[in-house]
Amino acid sequence: MRADTHAIRLPHSGDAVLVCDLTKTYPGPVQAVRGLSFRVGAGEIFGLLGPNGAGKTTTVGILTTLVRPTSGTAMVGGHDVLGDPLAVRRSIGVVFQDSVLDNDFTGAQNLWLHARLWRVPDAQRRISSLLGAVGLSERADDVVWTYSGGMRRRLEIARALLADPCVMFLDEPTLGLDPIARRDLWQVVRALRERHGVTIVLSTHYLEEAQEVCDRVAIVDQGRIVAEGRPAELVDRLGSEVAELVLDGDATQLLAALDGQPGHVIRASSSVSIVSPESRQELTDRIGALPLAELNVVRMTVRPATLNDVFLHLTVTRDRPDLASAAGSRA
Repeated sequence: MRADTHAIRLPHSGDAVLVCDLTKTYPGPVQAVRGLSFRVGAGEIFGLLGPNGAGKTTTVGILTTLVRPTSGTAMVGGHDVLGDPLAVRRSIGVVFQDSVLDNDFTGAQNLWLHARLWRVPDAQRRISSLLGAVGLSERADDVVWTYSGGMRRRLEIARALLADPCVMFLDEPTLGLDPIARRDLWQVVRALRERHGVTIVLSTHYLEEAQEVCDRVAIVDQGRIVAEGRPAELVDRLGSEVAELVLDGDATQLLAALDGQPGHVIRASSSVSIVSPESRQELTDRIGALPLAELNVVRMTVRPATLNDVFLHLTVTRDRPDLASAAGSRA
């Protein structure tokens, strides 16, 4: 369906989100989204992963009716984002990367404000329940500027759940939080999914979080999906073990020595990783047999493969080795 034609309702089929051949071209022209197709089952936690500029934000903007697609079809909660955007908005909750809370209001007052805007029935019971669910009952009457970053994000999630949405979108929900706050936030998200049955679509740069939290993920690069599936399945497809080689010098000789050998090679600015289906001992013995000192290798570490390795393998090219360092620093 073209963006300038009337929406055609697709069969729901248990999908909370259904995207077919979605594109978005900005003036320039800049193709931010190039034919994305994916589905999110009801009750799933689904992750959109990708480097900056991959098209994640544009895709979420389309699904939340903030961006108009150039072509393709997107259904959220059984409603077409073009044909019935108001119905889509009634069926979703959104936690934006930037806070929309009023810092001079208390936590409870922030929820009351949004409950009135959305005409939430039985608002008192709903607010009390959500404050308890996100662990903020004892701080409900404190002004938001006294909250920690993790508490603010939990209040944002409670706000997004006020109108009882069937789909919730989380845009980089743990960005800037310390590890303990990130862990606590995901515990809250999992509990809310179990309690309310809400479907969650999230974007994140923290690959270890996506591997632990998401039922399925889609890795997006340059506007296209380059891999989709359960995190464990994507890791298994790539390999089970990784040899990380830290360099002090040029990688040219090392890359030549690895050419033709088993495994996938991922190059970063100051390291090279080899992802292999071999056992840890087999990989250690094979790489250790190379003249590593002569190849400018100063340290070798062998570890289990992760979703971060899948991400780097699919998105890093020889023209973008700096991306591996940036992603690795977040893992």
